[in-house]
Amino acid sequence: MKMKYCIWLLPLLVFSQCCWAQEDDTDSLKSVISSLPENDNKVNLLLRLSKNFLNDDPNHTIEYAKEAMDLATKINFEKGIALALKDIGLGYYVQGKYLETLEYWQKSLQTFDKMNDSANIARLLSNIGAVYFNNGDDSKALEYHLKSLRVAEKIMDTLRIVTAMNNIGVVYMNKSATHGKAMQYFLKAVPLSELSGDKPAIGTSTVNLGELYFDSGDHEKALFYFQKSLEAYKNSVNITYSLNSIGKLYTSQGNYKLAKEFHERALGIATKLSARQDMVISLLGLAGMYMKQENYTAALSSYKQAEPIAKEINAGHELKNTYEGLALTYSKLSDYSHAYNYQTLLTGIKDTLYNVESDKKMLGLQFDFEIQKKEGQITLLQKDKDLQELNIKREKLTKNALLAGFGLILIIAFILLRNYRSKVKVNKILDQQNAEIQHLILNVLPAEVADELQKNGHATPKYYESVSVMFTDIVGFTKIADTLSAQEVVAELNDVFIAFDQIIEKYDLEKIKTIGDSYMCAGGIPRNDELHAVKIVRAALDIREYMAITNEARKAAGASPWELRIGIHSGPVVAGVVGKNKYAYDIWGSTVNIASRMESNGQPGQINISASAYELVKENYDCTHRGKIFAKNVGEIDMYFVKEKQNSILENPQEIFDFVNLKNEKHIIDRHLS
Repeated sequence: MKMKYCIWLLPLLVFSQCCWAQEDDTDSLKSVISSLPENDNKVNLLLRLSKNFLNDDPNHTIEYAKEAMDLATKINFEKGIALALKDIGLGYYVQGKYLETLEYWQKSLQTFDKMNDSANIARLLSNIGAVYFNNGDDSKALEYHLKSLRVAEKIMDTLRIVTAMNNIGVVYMNKSATHGKAMQYFLKAVPLSELSGDKPAIGTSTVNLGELYFDSGDHEKALFYFQKSLEAYKNSVNITYSLNSIGKLYTSQGNYKLAKEFHERALGIATKLSARQDMVISLLGLAGMYMKQENYTAALSSYKQAEPIAKEINAGHELKNTYEGLALTYSKLSDYSHAYNYQTLLTGIKDTLYNVESDKKMLGLQFDFEIQKKEGQITLLQKDKDLQELNIKREKLTKNALLAGFGLILIIAFILLRNYRSKVKVNKILDQQNAEIQHLILNVLPAEVADELQKNGHATPKYYESVSVMFTDIVGFTKIADTLSAQEVVAELNDVFIAFDQIIEKYDLEKIKTIGDSYMCAGGIPRNDELHAVKIVRAALDIREYMAITNEARKAAGASPWELRIGIHSGPVVAGVVGKNKYAYDIWGSTVNIASRMESNGQPGQINISASAYELVKENYDCTHRGKIFAKNVGEIDMYFVKEKQNSILENPQEIFDFVNLKNEKHIIDRHLS
């Protein structure tokens, strides 16, 4: 029977640091903290100190995080309390104590929920899903990751969206029937992680994709992605995942010398860091290798080392693989009594992992937690009720002692107060509704246009002397769409256009509209901008790079790449809103038509610009003349391909624009919540 490892979930955490750097930081933090007053800054430094011990001594992580929680509680620093609860859970997670982890993360989630901190709510939901996965409850894990994705999408947090997608892919990856769904999520995660340049994110996405290819039998692609993850995870505790993956692959190819080398490297690192789940996975890898060599005595030794650790940390998937291996090994050694015992244990753990009773146990854990919370709320409500009854008695005594006239005054005052509160409440509702309406308007129209429209009931179209317009178009999209369902077409285009939106926002450009697979934007409107041509060409280069990375992943998955044509022209336009229903901001003029001609006469993968655009950017980008086209009412127009940036003035530090963070992580336990 082929032994299947648990997928590489829950990499220990992002942003691993060099050991010597952490030691220096730890020593300096200890000296600073001892002299600080009791305030928010001291809580934050205690939490920073707790993270420094996470990989080497999680007990110290828990100790310093609890000290931070006590101080945060004392000074009523609510966010500090939430972060401390999260860090305590991290310490228990590294130790494999999942029940304690779940307890503290649920409390942290409640605190962030009270604060309406959506970003951290998304992170905690993702982390809790990871705990359920490690305990073998895939359906519960998927439930929490989908919740995390919904919250992240609501606040448009790109990093959390990518994280949730990656985590959902890992859960789907755990069963062969849903590998297709896993591939969809990973293919979205890999190019975004590579575009971000974040090493942990690249390591995470590539090792997951490598696992998927390994399971499908494509060892060449699997080894390619495993090696990419190994390079990305260099100097990180997460390297054990890549090492064990490569070891497993070499075992399947019969290269036992290399397989043993990689598994033993992983075991050494995991043992040094007391990362018990990693130790179990490494030992199971060695045992599987020995079984293929028919070295049953060595295999038995590895399985027996793994068994108590897997039991102690309640690692359901690993314990199942251990029992399965022990039953088979004892059978090969003709020890049928022990083989029967472990076969019985294997049947029991399978029931625990896959039948309805397992779901009820995990649901019961959540239910007990909710009951405890509700009991606390009931106690508070009872106290409040007792106080209200006491106040009623006092009011009765007072009323009996007062004159009728004074009572009448109180009644009038009460009515006035009630009316006042009612008005305040109505005003708050109206303010909230106005804010929502304003948000919707600004999502459709530029702020200047929306303001004029609200004040005057109409917006006057404006003439702009110099504007740059860009069109993009996917080559052969009609044929591509014929091979996909309607839902798949919309989903794929949505991913591409969201990325385009982020890129043009980076350069302060204005999205005009999308028509099918065509995307249109402009620079220099509604606010004049002398750099509009330089910015829009820079955005086009970023879009081209994004599509190149995405197409790499498509090719690796055996899918057809999406080739993109890009055209740009600079000139005068009229911009504004026309009509009175379904307002839309649009631009008109020959400049728009010529920009469209630049796109349609371009070539896939190239940025085709007109002579007028070239004159505005020639000092900043290397361009190649490629001939002329004839435009009606204009005459012949020179065209240029943009090659590479030369000396863009946008590279001046004072002109650099912030970019939407596209970093990704594998199935993540996120320690950086602040």
